[in-house]
Amino acid sequence: MAPTALALRPGMLFCTLMVATLFAASCTKRSVVLPANGNSNTSSKDRNSSSGSSGSTSGTSTTVPDTGSNSLPGAGPGNSITYTTSPAINLNGKHDITIQAVITPGITLYNCYNIVIKNCKIGPNKSVGIQTQQCTNISIDSCYMYNVSTGVYALDSKTISVTNCKGLNMQGPFPKGAFVQFDNVSGGGNKVNYNRFENILGQSYPEDAISMYKSNGLLNDPIQIYGNWIRGGGPSLTGGGIMLGDNGGSNIVAMDNILVDPGQYGMAVSGGTNMSIINNSIYAKSQSFTNVGLYYWNQSGLPSSNITISGNKVNFTSGKYGINNTYLAPGSVAPNGWSTNILNADISESLLPENIITQ
Repeated sequence: MAPTALALRPGMLFCTLMVATLFAASCTKRSVVLPANGNSNTSSKDRNSSSGSSGSTSGTSTTVPDTGSNSLPGAGPGNSITYTTSPAINLNGKHDITIQAVITPGITLYNCYNIVIKNCKIGPNKSVGIQTQQCTNISIDSCYMYNVSTGVYALDSKTISVTNCKGLNMQGPFPKGAFVQFDNVSGGGNKVNYNRFENILGQSYPEDAISMYKSNGLLNDPIQIYGNWIRGGGPSLTGGGIMLGDNGGSNIVAMDNILVDPGQYGMAVSGGTNMSIINNSIYAKSQSFTNVGLYYWNQSGLPSSNITISGNKVNFTSGKYGINNTYLAPGSVAPNGWSTNILNADISESLLPENIITQ
């Protein structure tokens, strides 16, 4: 039926950091408002030439008025943000830094902690927009990522927060193509909340919009995937909306998300323990690649238990089978709350605005 996507595990990216101004605070926290004349002495190795530029570069500043929903999330109507243009930003072993109001092709963090990325515009880039590897306590808030292979890719990291962001037209190809993918992310404080993601068919080639691969929250502090808007997917025959438990994992909750035409599938659990999909709305019209709205199928080859899939509204039409709201793999124990899902729900593509990203 609905196979899951492979994990994206790109090579580590290291380049010379292009930082012009480091503003020291009363503690060790620094704000990076990049760059006027990038002349950093920070050096590291680049294992992927697509990650961006190195060397000295003069940045440019642009002031963009905030007109509300048409501008970067996070700044209120009537305000403006002055952006500074930067080459790709690559940090190795850094901590207590804020990267704010920067336009850049990409940001890569390795072995970093206590980093805030806020009000940045990321893209276009043939590689990943924001990457973390072996990082802890990374906050990505109110950023706009567009025309990149994957928006945010967090590998072997802890306490990763992606909130209030916008993403447009992930380019893939498989196994890339997520707006957000957690790969072996663990611990508490992990979240993908209140973001708006849109793929326009013919301008993108996404896989899973949000992918949880071998990732583990805590029993009392699960990974949160709350309140996201996702519109558009396809034509991939494997990609779709929100995937939990890819190759196992534990303690993840996806709740109150709205998905319209997200791709081959809507939402799914493909393995893991203590996984929950609760009170989401999933709609798809018939397209050549659409298959099933909501499913549980342990494809991980590992034990899977305590799965909850409840209270979801689903109206999903397969391009081949007609209405195909749910699928429960043969031999599977029905998830908790399985009978409470509302199938053939009275919902439509009007759940979301026709264009949710108006950058």
